[in-house]
This record gives sequence, C-alpha cells and structure tokens, in this order.
Amino acid sequence: MQTPHAALVITARGVGHHSTRRWSSQHAALEKAARDTGKCNVFHPIFCKDISENAEGSTTTAFLKNFCILRSSFFIFSYLCRQNDKTKDIMKRILTLAVAALAAFLNIEAASQMKAPKGGKPISDELLGIFFEDISYAADGGIFAELVQNGSFEYNPTERDGWGPGTSWRFIRPGHSLGRMEPRMDNPLHPNNPTYMRLYIERVGHYYDFDGWTGVGIENSGFDGFAVKAGQKYDFSAFLRNVEGDNKEVRVVLVEPGRPAKVLADQTIVASLNTWQQIPTTLTPSESSSRAVLQLLVLGKGAIDIDQVSLMPQDTYKGHGLRKDLIQALADLKPKFMRFPGGCVVHGGGDGFWNTYRWKTTLGPRHERKALKNTWGYHQSMGLGYYEYFQLCEDLNMAPVPILPCGVSCQGTNGGWGMKGQAQDVAPMSEMDEWTQDALDLIEWANGDVTTKWGKIRAEQGHPKPFGLKYLGLGNEERISPEFCERFKYMYERVTKAHPEIVIVGTVGPGSHPGNSDYDNGWKLCDELGIPLADEHYYEPRDFFLNNRQYDSYPRGKKTKVYLGEYAAKDSKLIDALAEGLYLLHVERNADVVRMTSYAPLFARKNNTSWNPDLIYFDNEKPFLTCSYYVQQMFGQSAGQYYYGDCVRFEGDKAGVVQPVKDSHYGQSVVLNTKTRRLYVKLCNATDEAKVAHINLSRFGKAKRATKTMLCGQPDDKNNFDQQPIAPVQQAFNAKSRMDMSLPPYSFTMLEVEL
Repeated sequence: MQTPHAALVITARGVGHHSTRRWSSQHAALEKAARDTGKCNVFHPIFCKDISENAEGSTTTAFLKNFCILRSSFFIFSYLCRQNDKTKDIMKRILTLAVAALAAFLNIEAASQMKAPKGGKPISDELLGIFFEDISYAADGGIFAELVQNGSFEYNPTERDGWGPGTSWRFIRPGHSLGRMEPRMDNPLHPNNPTYMRLYIERVGHYYDFDGWTGVGIENSGFDGFAVKAGQKYDFSAFLRNVEGDNKEVRVVLVEPGRPAKVLADQTIVASLNTWQQIPTTLTPSESSSRAVLQLLVLGKGAIDIDQVSLMPQDTYKGHGLRKDLIQALADLKPKFMRFPGGCVVHGGGDGFWNTYRWKTTLGPRHERKALKNTWGYHQSMGLGYYEYFQLCEDLNMAPVPILPCGVSCQGTNGGWGMKGQAQDVAPMSEMDEWTQDALDLIEWANGDVTTKWGKIRAEQGHPKPFGLKYLGLGNEERISPEFCERFKYMYERVTKAHPEIVIVGTVGPGSHPGNSDYDNGWKLCDELGIPLADEHYYEPRDFFLNNRQYDSYPRGKKTKVYLGEYAAKDSKLIDALAEGLYLLHVERNADVVRMTSYAPLFARKNNTSWNPDLIYFDNEKPFLTCSYYVQQMFGQSAGQYYYGDCVRFEGDKAGVVQPVKDSHYGQSVVLNTKTRRLYVKLCNATDEAKVAHINLSRFGKAKRATKTMLCGQPDDKNNFDQQPIAPVQQAFNAKSRMDMSLPPYSFTMLEVEL
C-alpha cells in the first residue's frame, strides 16, 4: 500500500476528520481558486482519510497535518494576494512566519527518532518482561490488595492439613455475651462460593467488669495482621442474611489487640433482609498499625449468615485493586510483557486435572468466581483473575502473555518426578475441542468487539475497548511425550487457523539445554510446526551463568525464536546477580534469536516462601528488592532495536573479541534505541580485580547528556528483610566519543547517553 509520504494530496476540510464539512459558496470559490493557482489537487478528501486511518498519532500524521494546513493556506493566500498590493504584502509576512513555524516543528519532530549507524544488528526491543505466578503468596496476601484472609470461608483441608472455613478467623464474645458459630453450605451465596458462616447469638450483655465491648462475632487476623495507615480510607463489605430475629446491628471495627484493645476505626451496619444482601461501609483508622485485626460483632439476638467479607484500601495502583508499592516495583523494571498465571499453576502442578487453572471461572463479581487450591499448598481466591491480569498489563504498558493448559497434566503429579516415564496424564482426544475452545474464547474475550459473545462479557466487566492480545502460550514445561505432541498440535492448528495474527508460544520442557529429551523433542515439534516462540526454562548454579553462552551456537534463520521464560541462579547474592547480568549480556548479543526473557519467580511473601531465590520479597508494609532486581531493572531500562558488539574492548583482550565469551567473567553490550535517541552501554565485571574498558562511541555523534548507574559491592553481599547493602548509585556523567573506564571488581555499570 502506498504510504502517505508517497503522494501529498491536501484538503482544506481538516486533516484527520472523517466527516465531510459543508462549505459555503465563498469557501468553494477559494477551493476552486487554490486548485487553479496551484495546478494540483490540494483538496482531495482521500488523503485525509488515509492519514487518520493509517498514521494516527504518529510523527508522520503531525507533519502532514501541519503541511496540509500550511500548503492549503498558501494557495488561498496566493489567490488573495492577486487582489491588491497591500493584501499581498500582509500575506507574504504571514506565510514567512508560517514557514518558519513549520520548519521549527519539523526539526523537533525529526529529533524524536534517528537512523541507526552502520554496524548494528537488529534485535528485539521486547527482551525484558516479567513472569507472574501465584507462588509464595504472590497474589492473595501479595499484589492483590485484599486485607481479609479467607473472607469467603472456602479454605479446606485439601489445600492444607488442618485448614477449614474458620482458618484465619477467631470466634469472639466480649462482654460476657453468649453464642456460637457454624459453617454451612445450604442455600449459599453462589454455587461457586458454597461455604458461609452462621452466627447464633444467645445473649448480648455484660457484668460488673464490662469495659464497653460486647456482642457475638468473628475476628479476622488477615495475612499476619492488617497494616493500616492513619487517615487512609478502607472499603469494607460483606454479604449478610438475617436468618432469625429482629434487624441486627453489626459493629465493624478495626482493632489493635492489647489490654485494653485499641479501636482504630469503627462503623455500624444493619442487616435487615432474610436474603443475601451486600452491605458496604468505609473505615478510616485514627492511627497507623502493622498488626490490626478486623472484628464483626453482632449486637442483637437471633441468627445471621455472613459471607464474602472484604476490606480493601481505596488507595490502590490506579484504583484497580492492586497494592501500590509492589506494582510500582514492577513498573520500575520497565517490563515489556507479562507472562501469567503460571507456571505449574496452569496445569494443576502436583494435584492433577481437577486443579487445572480455567480462566473463565476467574471472571465476574468476586463472590461468583471459583476458588481453587494453589498447587504451591494454599488457597487461590481468584480475586486476582484474568480481568485484573489484563488490566495490570494495560496499566504498565506490557503485552499480555497468558498461558493456557493444553489437555496434559504436569508430569510431577503426586510426586511423580521420580517415576519411570513420569506421571503425566492426558485428556482424551474426544475432549480436546473443549480445551481448544477455551483458547478461542480467550482471544475473543481479549480482542473481540462488544457485539461478540465474549467481547460483550469483557465490556460488561468495564472494558469495552479490546485489550489487544498478541501472544498466547499453550502449555507449561510439560513432558514432551507423543501424547503431548498430539494434543498440542491439535490445539495449535485450530487456533492458528482461526487467528493467524496471534503469536503462539510453545514449550520445550524444564531443564532447557541440548541433550535433555524434553528440550530435544520440544524443539523438534517447534521446527515441524513452525511455532513462532519456544519457551525455555532453567534454574542453575551461578557457575552456569558465569561460564556458559548457550545462544551463541543457536542456528540463525529458524522460524522459531526463543522466549527464555523462566531462569535464575540458585542464590541471591551479588555474585549471582552479576552472573545473571553477564548471561543477559550474551542474550542481548543474541537477541536476534532470543526475543523475550523473564526472571522467575517474581514475588515471595515473608514467612510464606515456597521457592528461593525470588526477585522481590515483601511483607505487609514494603517490598525488599534483591541484587538481581537491580540488574533486571537496568536491562529493562535499556531496551533498544540495535546491538553493537564492537564499541567496547577490554584491556588485555585480543582484537575482535566480543565479550562475554565462554568462561569469561566480564562483558559488555551496546544497544541503541532509535525511537528515543538513547544509547545504552552496559558493562559487567564479575571478577575480583578491576577491568579497564576502552569505549568508542564516535559513530553515534555528540552526546547531549549522560548518566552513569553502578551496582557494586562484595560478592557475598545480599539484600534481605533486615539489611539492604546493595542498591544502584546514579550520577551525571560526561560521555565522550572515546573514553576509557575502570570497572571495579564485582560491579555492573550502565551508561545512558542521550544523543
């Protein structure tokens, strides 16, 4: 198709406007005069349509809009100038100013992009993303801002021995009140939320030692207590049903335990209906506390049912129900995509098909979502569901990469990793249409307009505009058995036939190194089908990342590119972060083959950690950022489209050596972002002695300004809950076209140069 630059046909009715403007006879005369004068079709309406439909919001559009206005004005002015000399002189002056203004505009716009100098290799500018899995309480008790634990009373012993509807709750009866509580499942709030709590209130009263507290009720301790802030507003809600007796006042109170207990916030609601009714109120603590609890105290005799108790801070990330400080930590990584919801969570992990994550049951009002055992040994309320995942991607400008199961269970079900052939179960081929339809429906939910079935459901949730899904993963590190291949191929062929625009992410199993049978069989399947991306996973000791350069030997020209979806060194010291950074420098050098990467796991809650290490640890009040986090951040901040391997040479290296090479513990990468006119020089020294880097940036022109960011310390330094000795130091830097830089031992340095 011919681009707007190819033919400049202008209209005076306004570039980018689809509607036809009605012209007066005077305007029509001017239009005719301009055509006659200019001897070209400057008022053709087609050009406007092309601009608005094909280049909206681009630099091209801005240029053409201004060009259209100026050139149209020129022909109109030319017509008017023929009327008398005085008008002619005025119009010349106006035109001169207009030309100068447009020239200045074009100069500013041209400065927003640049042409890449010779010698650069085109690479992926989506190299760094994040992988979110609900592991180590990353969702409930983590980024999902809900403060109440087990608010729907659905905890059960299948999830963890000893758990039940009363987990995280305590029965209370202050003031010598009498009563009892009873979990029930008859006539529930919703079939997906079958358990609720009934309170029987026999007496609400007090004796001589009454201190103001009375009632029969329940107390929730949240996730290791509620961290609340003075003056902040918290939205409470619960579904109540008055089963027996008069209307009942229910006292809703935030309390800091002690003798006496300290009231932080207090409201009273009334349950009057004998059907389920959601009753909200707002609590505003008078003081901050890190160990508050929530009490619901019924102040009248009879019986009452309670379900879906919630307390959410109003101050969440962009008002979307996620914890601000934790999401800000993600935003600061500058990730280009997010893979979710797993991981082993996707296909049920060690539990089997019954525990497979099904995206449709995570939509809708919270009390209608189907909770599920988390394969890591706890409960998933699904308060963080697919809608919230996609909304988070939109909020952080990340491409969503949802992963769906494909009719094959985890090969590790019930400890099956050690079994011969492993314990992989598969769905009958007669049921594969259901699994396939789930994928097709997800695409329609994410991308369909509001007239489609699933697009309408998305719109009803509050998002009429499509999310713009581009990537879709099928499967998660399953054993690449003949049964898996058959089912994957079945889904792949049908999804790609219906939606060739969707980029499918395949899997090549865990331990993704040459010689591993799953790796070899997975890549064979990728080559056979031409799958766009293969998802590789490996967790290794730091020496692997220090010494290996796996992607240097990958064949070029393959249709299938690499997504390194899960990786990490097996510790969280500075030397481990530097090993990962060194490996990423080699990945960046091979970013024509490796398109995307994401460290794993992402989050871990203090005292609830299922896996170590993790990128971000947190408690109820703040996140703790690891050494690896800061290395990831520098790669996220330095995305670009071109890699230059010959701009940096280390002293002592032979000519032509591009570090990092195999078994070398220092390296470099130079990446250019032509869109932002930023040049990034990254330098890693994971050795115990200083290294001198000779840097030549002369091909990129003169630097306007530059900053230097450095991470440095002792190799065994580690950030934890008690101390954080490692953090990046940033300072202004005088960047020259040629310069030498001494790199301290155990350091990672990034230069950001504005061109």
